[in-house]
Amino acid sequence: MTQHLSEFIRLENIVLSQRVETAAEVITLLADKLLTGGFVRPGFAQAVRAREQDMPTGLPLSDDFAVAVPHTDPEHVVHPAIALATLAHPVAFGSMDDPDMFVPVHVVFLLALQDKDAQIGVLQAIGEVLQDEARARLLWQAETPQQALALLP
Repeated sequence: MTQHLSEFIRLENIVLSQRVETAAEVITLLADKLLTGGFVRPGFAQAVRAREQDMPTGLPLSDDFAVAVPHTDPEHVVHPAIALATLAHPVAFGSMDDPDMFVPVHVVFLLALQDKDAQIGVLQAIGEVLQDEARARLLWQAETPQQALALLP
């Protein structure tokens, strides 16, 4: 069953046009938002970064545009949430299809979920966004958190 992303994303967990240099930096930025909000435990950011090294989540939509969906084990999550970042300049994430390749990520959905069924539904909802590259690019270009949220299923 597809979830509604708005059930998990709060406006305060959306950051737009962020200037970061690495995947680890954007993961830490988003994880700090979730930690401040009480959604995750203190080891969450480190666990996500470690998982991303072993099992990258970059999803190329085209040669020059990709999205990443980093996450980790439910034991690091207090309450389910998603943090979203759009990046001013793409950041290299390992490709989900080929971990030895890197893709230019423009949008990052950091998942903090406890339930496998919810995770499947959230991934389906994110997949709905990704099936329409024009919509994903509009998300990347959103000027306010409200505009970004309005583009999500």
